This record gives sequence, C-alpha cells and structure tokens, in this order.
Amino acid sequence: MRLLPSGRSRALAALCAAVLAGSVLAGCGSDEDDSAADGASGGPGQITLTVGLFGSFGFEEAGLYKEYEKLHPNIKIKQNATQKEEVYWPALQTRLGGGGDLDDIQGIEVGRIVDVVRNQSDKWLDLNTLGAQSQTSEYLAWKSKAATTGDGKVVGLGTDIGPMAICYRSDLFQQAGLPTARDELARQWSTWEGYLDVGRRFAANAPSGTSYMDSVTGMYNAMIGQQESFYYDASGKLIYDSNPSVRGAFDLAAKAAEDKLSAKLVQFQTDWDQAFSKGGFATISCPSWMIGYIKEKAGDGMSGKWDVAAAPGATGNWGGSYLAIPKGAKHPQEAYDLLQWLTAKEQQVKLFEERGAFPSRTTAISQVSNTTDPYFGNAPIGQIFSQAAQTMPVQTLGVRDNDIKVAIQNALNSVEAQGRKPGDAWNDAKASVKAALG
Repeated sequence: MRLLPSGRSRALAALCAAVLAGSVLAGCGSDEDDSAADGASGGPGQITLTVGLFGSFGFEEAGLYKEYEKLHPNIKIKQNATQKEEVYWPALQTRLGGGGDLDDIQGIEVGRIVDVVRNQSDKWLDLNTLGAQSQTSEYLAWKSKAATTGDGKVVGLGTDIGPMAICYRSDLFQQAGLPTARDELARQWSTWEGYLDVGRRFAANAPSGTSYMDSVTGMYNAMIGQQESFYYDASGKLIYDSNPSVRGAFDLAAKAAEDKLSAKLVQFQTDWDQAFSKGGFATISCPSWMIGYIKEKAGDGMSGKWDVAAAPGATGNWGGSYLAIPKGAKHPQEAYDLLQWLTAKEQQVKLFEERGAFPSRTTAISQVSNTTDPYFGNAPIGQIFSQAAQTMPVQTLGVRDNDIKVAIQNALNSVEAQGRKPGDAWNDAKASVKAALG
C-alpha cells in the first residue's frame, strides 16, 4: 500500500504526533506484557504479534490476519494503524529513540526507505539473518535494492507498488454529456493537459455539487510519479527547486486549481472520505492501492458507477511500502515468519484481487494481468495497472522525499482553498522545505 496521505493541516499533524508520542504511545506499541508472553493472551505458549502500519495496507480487510492465525493457532495478531503517515513516522522515530514500545512489525513508506537504509539501519534487524536471502530475488530489482544497505543488509521486504490510472464516475460523466468508455477517455486525456481539457468540458455541464477532480495534490503526485528524478538526483543532491519536471507539475496543478476543477478537498481527511459516496468529484488520480480505498469509502451503493482508465502518459508510480522488524522486537523470528507470509506471492495476488494493491514480486505480477473488478464495471484492472507497471520509471529516491512532498502539497492546498497566487505558493513551498530540512 499504500498509501502516503497528501499534505494537510500542520496543526492537526503536530497534535496527533504529540499524542502518539505521549500518553497513547504505549498503546500503539506491543500489546504484550510479561503475563501475555507467559500465555495470558490465550493459553500456554501463545504469542501476540503487533503490526504497526499507516493508512490501509489491506491485510486486515482481506482477512489475512485471521487466515494466518488459523494456520498458526499459537499466534494472535494485533494491528495498530495510524491514518496519516506523517503522523505515524515522527511517532515511530520517537519510539525508535527509546520513547516507547515498538511493534513487532512496522510499515515503512517508500519515501522513507532511503533514510532508513542510509541513516537508520542500526535500528532495524537485517532480515537476511532471519531468512530473507531466499526472498529478495523474487522482487522487482529496484524494489529490493532500495531496501538493501551498501554492505548487503536487507531492512525490509516489499509489499506493493503504485502503478497509476484514473478512476472516474461513469454515471457522472454520462450526466455531463461526456464519453464514458474507458478507452475513449484514455485517448482524450493521453496527456495531463488533455486531462484538464476534459475537466473543463465536464465543469461546463457538471451535475450539481460535483467537481471534476478531488484535489490538485493528487494530480501533482501522479505527475511526479512519472519522473525518474524529482527531488534529488542520483548523487543525492537536492534538485527539486531547479527541476523543471517538479515546477511544471506544480504549475499545471495550480492551473487546475485556478480553473476551479477540483473539489478543494484535502486527501485522507473526513470530508474527502465522505465525498466518495456523495458524488463530490468525478475523477481521482488512482494508484492501484486506491482501488480498495474507493470501495471502502464509496460503499456498496456505488458499485458499477466507478470505472478505471489508463492515466495520462499511461505509466507512473505513486506509493508502495515495506515491512520491517525493529531491533527490540519481542518476537523477531515469529515476526519475520508473519512478515514473509504477508508479503509472499499468494498474499500479494489476493491483495490485488481484493484491494487493488499491485504486487512487487514478479512471480505475483505474472498472475494478476487478467484480473477484472466488478465494482469498477468489470474494468480490466490487471491489464491497466500491469501495463503502467511495465513502463514506470526506476525512480531516484532521496532521504527527505516525503518532507519535500508535504511542503509542496501544502502550498498547492493554499492555491486551491485560499486563492494564493501560484508564484507566491511556490516560494512558500521552498521556504517550508528549507525549514524542514534545516
């Protein structure tokens, strides 16, 4: 999954981080105390494993925990999930520094993995020591390489990747007098400028209360996900402020805001969640993991009204995560056995079929290409996302990618919601990046 929530209220994030790092911190860590280890959690020899995640990885929703517990009666799994990654990560850093109990398994978003590999590898177990040597060769080469240190330690195994598409409400398109066929729409929005052109035609006849897209930050993320280099170059030099791809994506997203094509929603907040079922917007930039999120938030009543088409450029990667085991985990071998099972081929296939989380293991990718989804009008999601994955760039990741992304998204939110001029917002973003990076 995953998913990295877009930039949103700094005050809320700070408050939640403080709560997580403080009074509620222990509740976010291992569920187990000494009596539980002695069997109080369900009988002699039973072990409770805790899994700390952000967003929605889909493990619980797809029934994987219950399946694993059935296969391993001595294991009980407790998930501790934080909705927003930028709240989850600072709290985890506090706990890694000794400020609270750690979960047996922790999720790591792709935008953090370089920092973990370069600066925090001493805080995480080398999964090779637990059996990962036999696993890494099954992954896309770039996915496993990103989680491997220079001296060969493996700090995490990959869950998913995020090939791109556009998800859209076919019924709202029909009401606006626009084509609804996915191939025709993919042709009309083969470029991001074309995507906005379709949006202007939609806005001219939009159903009451419906905007073309949810948020311009989603569009920005999708455009950035089509670049090989964005915030850092291959040498590790910071280039976001001189990279024409980043500024071009920012300017086009700001143009969409100025043209009033968005619902001005902040992704992963309550009103955004509610808009999925209320017809608040007709399109959303849609990495594969968004499939499961839409089903959950839109509900059964929207089945058949959503559809999926290839994104502008027909490629891109947004998101994807890893599972890792921190040093200090109470049950490292049992945690690894669960981690390896959750990321195994069979589970990656199931997660895509049920939640849209696109596999990162090549052995699983080959099995999902013919998947269709009845919720999305029997859209050939396996074909659409597989084709996007085949051409996605191998991205240059940087140590502080997520911090830079949040600063830029906050600036775009100010254009969208407050009418700030794009040039001023860009300068705000640069100032925020400088403050965040020091």
